Amino acid sequence: MRTVLVFIAAVILSSTVNAQLHVNFNFNADRQPVWGPAGYDYVEYYYLPDIEVYYSVPQHKYFYYERGRWIGRSSLPSRYRGYNLYNSYKVVVNEPTPFRNHRTYRDKYSSYKGRHDQQPIRDARDPKYYGNPNHPEHNNWVRQHKHDNGNGKGNGNAKENGRGNKPGRK
Repeated sequence: MRTVLVFIAAVILSSTVNAQLHVNFNFNADRQPVWGPAGYDYVEYYYLPDIEVYYSVPQHKYFYYERGRWIGRSSLPSRYRGYNLYNSYKVVVNEPTPFRNHRTYRDKYSSYKGRHDQQPIRDARDPKYYGNPNHPEHNNWVRQHKHDNGNGKGNGNAKENGRGNKPGRK
């Protein structure tokens, strides 16, 4: 009986640890580019149907087809110099190396070419994006966290009364 209880406890502990790791791993909103579409906690790739290019969020690389193979670079090639990443449509793709299934994505999302109806992260007012150093609210977010002393208890809106207390407290 004791062995069964130890086994059950080990399974529960293991499940809790795995669940915690899974949750932490599946969040990268603060590392997504500010031109990416708002609304996603985790993104591996964006597919840009207008130019048939993929962007890897973890690698910070664009993948495009050139001379018969897929090339990964930190910037777009010069032929896309005028392309507006903020105004274009992005499809979130959470699978490794989606460009290997490019024909599928091209066929499935070709109707999204020319669409301009996504809100970029830059314009989002969701605090989950404020940790991104390129978000316009990042500096306010950093000041707020310094004000909270890392304990998350301050709300940043209350003014202190000079004695270290918030108004209404003595």
